[in-house]
Amino acid sequence: MGTHEEHISDSLSGRKFIYFQKEEFLMKKTLVSALTTALVVGAASTTFAAANPFSDVPADHWAYDAVSQLAADGVIEGYGDTTFRGQQNITRYEMAQMIAKAMAKSDVSAADKALIDKLAAEFSDELNNLGVRVSNLERNADMVKWNGMARYTYTRDKYEGYGQEKKDKNNELLFRLEPTAEVNDHWHVKARLEAKTDLKSDQGNDGNVSLKRIWAQGDYSNFQVKLGKFASTVNNTLVFDNTYSGAAVTFGKNLKATLEAGRAGNGEFSDTLKNKGTRGLITETLLDDEYGIREKAASYQGIGLAYNDGSKLTGRAGYQHFDWNIENADTDDVGIWSVGANYRFDKNVAFDASYAKSNRDLKDVGLDVKGDDNQDKSYAFELDYKGAQKQNVGTWGAWVAYRYLGALTSLKPTYDGIHEGYKGWEVGMNYTPLQNVVGTLRYGDTKNLIDNDVKDKVFFGRIEVFF
Repeated sequence: MGTHEEHISDSLSGRKFIYFQKEEFLMKKTLVSALTTALVVGAASTTFAAANPFSDVPADHWAYDAVSQLAADGVIEGYGDTTFRGQQNITRYEMAQMIAKAMAKSDVSAADKALIDKLAAEFSDELNNLGVRVSNLERNADMVKWNGMARYTYTRDKYEGYGQEKKDKNNELLFRLEPTAEVNDHWHVKARLEAKTDLKSDQGNDGNVSLKRIWAQGDYSNFQVKLGKFASTVNNTLVFDNTYSGAAVTFGKNLKATLEAGRAGNGEFSDTLKNKGTRGLITETLLDDEYGIREKAASYQGIGLAYNDGSKLTGRAGYQHFDWNIENADTDDVGIWSVGANYRFDKNVAFDASYAKSNRDLKDVGLDVKGDDNQDKSYAFELDYKGAQKQNVGTWGAWVAYRYLGALTSLKPTYDGIHEGYKGWEVGMNYTPLQNVVGTLRYGDTKNLIDNDVKDKVFFGRIEVFF
């Protein structure tokens, strides 16, 4: 916007009435015209127009209904002498006043609100000079925002070993809602609600929505605090992509430090650790069922460092400590160190590497595993090309990765193509056929870390619809 005063014609014509007089603003004609559509929608659908407030707009004037309704809604006021003066130019500041009043209206459609928001961005300087803060108006109009996703996932595991073959299939529908409520300028309350259905058996928690996450988040300059139940961010792809209940603080700019503490697991460790490295054909041969985790959650502490200065190379490091109550165990605690780095060659190609080491193996925590279990370390290498963007139709990505996921190191990793307790190669791709619709395919060719004769071929397919 220029520093000089631009003028706008306010000649009304039903639903299109405003255009920029200066040549450089002619491109905004459609957008500005759309504001009138949003503002006079009531006039267009009202049988009886509001009373005429202006002496220079007679009842037989072509713009009478629109002008009267806008005045009744408080969007326009005239000049205080009962005149509207529809043939003269108005200033950008007068236009800003109309936009501010339009923003305060609560009965506009989502499409109309989006158009008003665009106009507010164009006239933000004038609005601020008038003492009307766009962010404050938006905050008052919409204190709670909702995002969500509908997701279908198909997985097939083909286990081979000991001259046997076993197939496990899963068809799952998931519906997720993620509300965000604004408390004040710095604090928000966020949550995640989910419901699942197993299409294989047509059973699940149909009609039962579970609260997966809920936390209060305070964002300040180079500082963030979280309180509640939320996901860990310390090397969460390789080690622990799961929630815990507690607190976290993050501070710094290019180099960020994160401190986390609370209780982790939420009932998942009991089943997860009990079957580590024993998927498929070898569950009963390598694990005595009398051993396992007797407590549903673990005391948790974590510290992480992440470096990102906007260059091609980023780095991360962390330490996470878990303390369970385990029968028949030499120790109750597990400490996991991790490091990782990502290098972006250009806008399309990136390489990522992670390594993690645990101070315990499965025997230490009371699991009766025969021989060397090889579960106290994890590492992963991944080469990425491009990547699907949900907003941009036709975008796609592909990757190839090798992962070694020790069961007592990768407690709850992100990966879908390779399970904990296995090692192997993964290839995959994703694609955006429609806006906010992303499809993903993965294939993993893996071997069990305890017994390499046991193999698992994983096929994974997913369709996600975002809203």
